[in-house]
Amino acid sequence: MPRNTWSPDPSCGVAQTVNVLGDGWSVLILRDIARGHQRFDDLVAELGISRKVLTERLTGLIADGVLRREPYQTGPVRYAYELTEAGRELIGVVVALQDWGDRWLLGDGSLTAVDSDESATAHRVRELTGQTTPVVQLPSADGGTVDALAGPAVLFTYPATGAPTPLPSGWSAIPGAVGCTLENRLFLKAYPRLATAGIAVRGVSTQRPDEQQAFATAEGIPFSLLSDVDLGLAAALRLPVFRAGERHRLKRLILVIDEDRTIRAVRYPVVDIAAAVDWAVETALTL
Repeated sequence: MPRNTWSPDPSCGVAQTVNVLGDGWSVLILRDIARGHQRFDDLVAELGISRKVLTERLTGLIADGVLRREPYQTGPVRYAYELTEAGRELIGVVVALQDWGDRWLLGDGSLTAVDSDESATAHRVRELTGQTTPVVQLPSADGGTVDALAGPAVLFTYPATGAPTPLPSGWSAIPGAVGCTLENRLFLKAYPRLATAGIAVRGVSTQRPDEQQAFATAEGIPFSLLSDVDLGLAAALRLPVFRAGERHRLKRLILVIDEDRTIRAVRYPVVDIAAAVDWAVETALTL
């Protein structure tokens, strides 16, 4: 084998970060732990990785302070692997890699907030149907945190509303970006039917909670608006994003989740917002 000549620059943050991540396996391990696959055998099954290689990568990520082991069983002792604070800070890197790959390798390189129905991204999102959701706590506009994926619920993601913070320059030229205020208003109109049936409605964007609170107050939004500013939900479900105004934004999609935390239906891409909201309401009410 050729001698490894890799010697990262001790003063370069990029080089040191690459040294921690090591190779593609380490990045994919972080991706899948963020998705809720925290046990060794689950990671082997999800990744198709050898147990020896997985053990080596986990050991390295623990040594670098990215992961920690927590026992979940005794006799014999078995461990779950959890992200440390430093590991959670790398989630944005993982999502950025996904965004770059979706745009430049799986897409045609154009900046867009919506994908074609036949795209690899749309296929990945629709594969969420039938999956059990992990617990993802997100800050709520009205204070505290909410388990975003608890059911029964309709969860919709949207790029950003234009109030109170102005939208980035060129926003209206990005396909699929416009319509977030309309979508919230349509769910507001449908909310009484869903609430009566005991079905929660949650809207998620990557805007800050204070921005969402100002919008909710101005529009009289009674349901939860949740902030994925740290991209925890995007990473947990591998949701599609795009970058505008120096921030990653969630592309528009809708999930219908049952009381057992199973995703029963997915709407992506969302092109006709009104039709998609009607679909979400009728689908949720038939669970």
